[in-house]
This record gives sequence, C-alpha cells and structure tokens, in this order.
Amino acid sequence: MNKRSYLMALSVAVIASGISSAKAGSFAEQARAAFQPLIKEYDIPGLVIGVTRNGRHEFYTAGLASRADHRPATPDTLFELGSMSKIFNVTLAALAEERGELRLNDTVAHHLCSDACSIGDQLTLMDLATHHSGGLPLQVPDSIADINGLVIWLKNWHPPKPGTRSYSNISIGLLGYIAGRAMGSDYKHAVQDVLFPAFGLQHTWIDVPESEMARYAWGYARKTNAPIRMNTGVLADEAYGIKSSARDMLKVLDVEMGQGAASEDVRKAIRRTHEGQYRTAFFTQDMIWEQYAWPTDLQKMTLGNSYDFIMKPQPEQKLNPPLSPQKNVLLNKTGSTNGFGGYIAILPGENIGIVVLANKNYPNEARVKAVYALIGSLLSKH
Repeated sequence: MNKRSYLMALSVAVIASGISSAKAGSFAEQARAAFQPLIKEYDIPGLVIGVTRNGRHEFYTAGLASRADHRPATPDTLFELGSMSKIFNVTLAALAEERGELRLNDTVAHHLCSDACSIGDQLTLMDLATHHSGGLPLQVPDSIADINGLVIWLKNWHPPKPGTRSYSNISIGLLGYIAGRAMGSDYKHAVQDVLFPAFGLQHTWIDVPESEMARYAWGYARKTNAPIRMNTGVLADEAYGIKSSARDMLKVLDVEMGQGAASEDVRKAIRRTHEGQYRTAFFTQDMIWEQYAWPTDLQKMTLGNSYDFIMKPQPEQKLNPPLSPQKNVLLNKTGSTNGFGGYIAILPGENIGIVVLANKNYPNEARVKAVYALIGSLLSKH
C-alpha cells in the first residue's frame, strides 16, 4: 500500500467515523467521534481509551464500570484483558530465555514429561508462542481438570492440520505454565512479582485483591446484559486471566516501544517478542503480537482480526531467519472474555500506542475500524 492510497483510506475512515477534518479538536473529541457509534450500536456500558504519544498519556472515558451502582469508568478502572494477557505471557517466556532459564527452541515435552515422550510432533516453546500447533483446540477440553490431565491428553494428541497456525489458549497457556516453573515459581507469582513491577504497574492483577475490588468493573453478557466476570479454569491465568487499567496498559505500551523505564533484560525480552516468525495471509506472526506493515489498508486488518481467521487453522510460512523488530509496522492484539472486549495497538515508528478497554464483548472488526480511524485523526495532526 503506497502513501497516497494510505492517506485516501485514512480519510475515508476518518469521515466515516464522524471526525470532520485534520483540525479536529482534543484527543477526547477524536476518540468520542470514533467510538460513540460503537457504544450506541453494541450497547457498551463503559469504555476507556488511552493513547500514548511520545510518552505523553491522554484518556477518553465514557459510561459506567458498574450499572448497579452507577460507578463511572475511569482510566484506573480494572477491566479483564482476555487474550491481551498473552503479551505478558510471551514476555515472561522471553525474559526466562534471556536469563538462561529456558530456550524457546526447547521442545514442550522436555519441560512437561518426566519420561521419554513426544507432544504434538515435537512442538517447541516458540511454536506455543506463535500458535504454530497444527490444530490445537481453542480451549482445554472440559473433561480435563488439571495440568497432569492435560499432559496425559497431549501425549495422545496428534496435529490434525500439521504446519498451520491454530489460535489456542492451550498453546499459550502451556507456555506460561512452563515459563513460570522455569523462573522457579509458578506463572501467577512470576508475573505478579517479577514482570508487573518491571513494567512499573501498580494496579494490574491476576487475582484482584480485596483492596482493589472497588476498581474492578463488571462485565456485561452480550446476549442478556447480565453482569458477569470471568470463570477460572485450567490455564485460565496464563491465557487470559489478567485485569488491568488503561493507565497501567499505557505504561506497558511505552516500554514495548522502547520508552519508559525498564531494565535491559526486559527490553531484550520485548525485542525478542517483536521478531517476525511466520507469514500469514494478512500479517506477520510475532510472539503473540500480530504485525502489519505500516501503512496498511483497513480491510487487511479487519480480515486478520476476524473471528473466521482466528477460529480456523491457517496456512503460514516460516521466516528463516526470523524478521528483526521493525519500526514501520503496526502491532496489535485483541482480547475478550464473556463480559469484556479490548484492543491494543502500537506504531513504533510513530511513537503512538492505543489501548481500548470495554466491559462488553463486541466484534473485533468494529474495534479495529474505530482504532484505524482514530489513528488517522491522530496522524493528520502531525
């Protein structure tokens, strides 16, 4: 996509979202224009959007964190991140590698089996980090109650679609489980005691303490609007269990873009997660992050984030050697639970990061279109 086509596409997106011109006002006005139609269409109770530009943070808030007590959504409200939690998972694994506790080209069996065994045609930890499993199901089977049961199941599992990308909470969950053990702890404690402080996070949790419950939003079920929060389960903590605020997530995005305060080993781990490992039809698969060359067209981003693409095994091409971290790209990740829906995106070359947190699960494509329009408005003011 050339520069002229990109600018035309952004203009269309900006106009469609109601952002009238390059002279649009404050960030709050730009965010309102991009997202207010979605709030109305999908009956979203509460929404918080944060942007970091060259390390400067701004927020737009709308609606309620809880309808029952009319508690407003704020930049400090805790939302369930869903699969956006996975960026912490792969960062922990990359940090464990940087500290010599594991290697990402290790086989999964090496870390899970006490005897000689094979898991998934010699699946590696990098395979887990990139969904390169050849057909692992999305969720842990209901009949499995713990990790031991899952390992037994995996010993008898064979990839039905070898060589394909298969989005799976099992794969990324196992990576977190293995990384936590390699760090001499378990995933929950390794993330909360090592990784969250490394990002400078003060209000991000797997288990929300009682003192923080007043910040924790209620999610609302898509079909019934009933208040709901996530259930626990095997590998839930590792795959989609983190709760955080827009304020904390902007700190994360700053570090992801090489800004903010972080140790050198954390920065190296993050750069590892930004290496391109596989090429799909729409994006380059990094460690969880989905990388689009920037500028890119909106259709490619919506297709790459569509449920159809996510839920079906997809062909991909291994990059050998891996693609080094790029500047002129957009990295994104969606995340959902039954009552929450979010989206994060960073443009390292523009020093822009955006987080969108809502207490309702609404379509990925709608999130992408609104953020694409918002980016257009932000860039038009440069």
